[in-house]
Amino acid sequence: MSKSLSDRIRNIGIMAHIDAGKTTATERILYYSGIVHRLGDVDHGTAVMDWMPQEKERGITIQSAATTFVWKSHQINLIDTPGHVDFTAEVERSLRVLDGAVAIFCAVGGVEPQSETVWHQADKYNVPRIAFVNKMDRQGADFSRVLEMIRDMLGAKPVPVILPIGSGTGFSGIIDIIEGHAVYFDETSQGARFSIEKIPVEYRAQFSHLRDTLWETAAMLDETAMEKYFNGDLSSEEVRKLIRIGTISGQLVPVLCGAALKNIGIQQLMDAIVDWLPSPSELPSVTGLLRDGSNTEIERRIDAQFTALVFKVQNDPHLGKLAFMRVYSGMIKDGAHVLNNRTGKKERLTRLVRMHANKRNHLDRVQAGDIAAAGLKDVVTGDTLTLQTNPVVLESIVFPEPVMQMAIEPMSTSDEKKLNDALSSLANEDPSFRVGIDEESGQTLIKGMGELHLEVIADRIHREYGVSVRTGKPQVSYRESISRIATGSGEFRRSIQGRGHFGHALLRVSPAESGIEFINTLNNNELPEHFANSVERGVLGSIGAGPLAGFSLDGIKVELLEAELHATDSTETGYSYAGAMALRECLKKGKPVLREPVMKLDIICPSNYIGEVIGDVNSRRGSIISMEPRGEVQSIKARVPLAELFGYSSALRSLTQGRAGFSMQFYDYALIAENITRELLEQMGISSLHMGW
Repeated sequence: MSKSLSDRIRNIGIMAHIDAGKTTATERILYYSGIVHRLGDVDHGTAVMDWMPQEKERGITIQSAATTFVWKSHQINLIDTPGHVDFTAEVERSLRVLDGAVAIFCAVGGVEPQSETVWHQADKYNVPRIAFVNKMDRQGADFSRVLEMIRDMLGAKPVPVILPIGSGTGFSGIIDIIEGHAVYFDETSQGARFSIEKIPVEYRAQFSHLRDTLWETAAMLDETAMEKYFNGDLSSEEVRKLIRIGTISGQLVPVLCGAALKNIGIQQLMDAIVDWLPSPSELPSVTGLLRDGSNTEIERRIDAQFTALVFKVQNDPHLGKLAFMRVYSGMIKDGAHVLNNRTGKKERLTRLVRMHANKRNHLDRVQAGDIAAAGLKDVVTGDTLTLQTNPVVLESIVFPEPVMQMAIEPMSTSDEKKLNDALSSLANEDPSFRVGIDEESGQTLIKGMGELHLEVIADRIHREYGVSVRTGKPQVSYRESISRIATGSGEFRRSIQGRGHFGHALLRVSPAESGIEFINTLNNNELPEHFANSVERGVLGSIGAGPLAGFSLDGIKVELLEAELHATDSTETGYSYAGAMALRECLKKGKPVLREPVMKLDIICPSNYIGEVIGDVNSRRGSIISMEPRGEVQSIKARVPLAELFGYSSALRSLTQGRAGFSMQFYDYALIAENITRELLEQMGISSLHMGW
């Protein structure tokens, strides 16, 4: 693809905390660009981008939705992402493939918990951002305070390029700081028309101060521009170009404002997307590893051969399995064969389409910079698609582990296969959703990021797959670890089909912060590498069920200290079994413990209810991290075990007469006190006596 063509592409995402107005802003963008001819409404379930029945009923975004529109002769591929923490995996995979993002903040709430989460997700992938302070028409809106929160809480450098005229019910328009005029929007045209007028007298001093600050900030990005600034020769057009440089490099974040529901400020946001967010050709070339096993890093320029990353898989009722992909280099035609670098198999791209929410437009080809979807059979999120010559594997996407589970079964035994097929299909779509079996009861367990996540899954099984199900109460997905260092050995000696298999390993297991780490302390003479790898496979194959209650292991370091070799019978099978046996012995000696998910809780509460709310948090084994006044309310940040938060919404409403609100997100796994662990084990019908307590 030529650089001139890719210069006119923008791949962007809309991200924010729940209820900040992402989907409402997206609906206005589609309306002003001419993609839709009626404004959609989230509250009435008519938003184009929230097309799922569950989204229409709940008024929230659950799945990221892609669309494409044209603005100022630029093709803009846009993804509207969820704001609810239970669906944060949708944000993660979208940001992995996007070139820029619009972060939307509520003018009243400011930087809210999920705002922080998505901001740091964008930091991880070095995604340039612009910010839009929405809901300036709400009572309590404060543009300056949101700027301070972006600076203090996100560590960014916000640079206002738009100034609001009034706030709350007095919000009437905006001031363009670069162009130096006021903009008022026509209500009869639903904001499509607007007038340019002089800046009101009472705002001129504030405008002059912000304009001087903007000019100075922009000039500091370039020595030549700095000279022009001191000479008074720096033009508004040069400032626009400098803001683009600062945005793409991450040195600053342009901040706009408006009210999407009142149709104010959206066209200026669309201009900013074109002016300041990068095209695919302005970002570094994508890098990956050659698939030949050499781990050689290779760079793929946009004009190189076809390379794409699958960032989402969706089951379409008409087209079957659709793979959403970002094309990083080259071009491919509909019907061509591509190589899936995970499976090593060729597959034909069928039904190449560009998505508009749940609608499709057929494409003859896709090229570097495009975001499109295609029919593929054996594909999962994170797969790299290339041609067969010089295949390369791009960095995949890492998703958070589920923190909640519940049992599920079909209402009719005849629907068991249909349920299994539905669960398999949904797990393929959603990498943060897992399916397992309770070894003791034989029940099917579904695991997800929260109550809402699991509720939506159960609802989709009923609506989309026609299976009526019964579900148990949601349960916390605990982890198991050890509390002290332990050593243990395992020896496997058996004849299988007439051949001897031998393996012996001595392991030391220690508590760790998180994850599972395996360290081989032996050299090749003491134990050949392929046998050491077999021990590791045996260890990793045994971490799915701990000794206390069968929960997955987490937070342990495993070291291979010694191993014996047999003259004739040493086999990889033997050392794999020996590693598993040694691990089990270590876990029993290491005084096993339970770890539980702890949530970061953000509560907005009227000041006169602070005592009751804090007391309730403490009674739930929680700890208060900080308190911050926000006008007439207080923002309370706390950390509380997930097990103590079931039904918290009702409890908080009762404590505050319905005047407080909260949001929560996963923080970390933490050790559970021994007395509480005993109670949990007793509730599960498990005795802790045989665990050496």
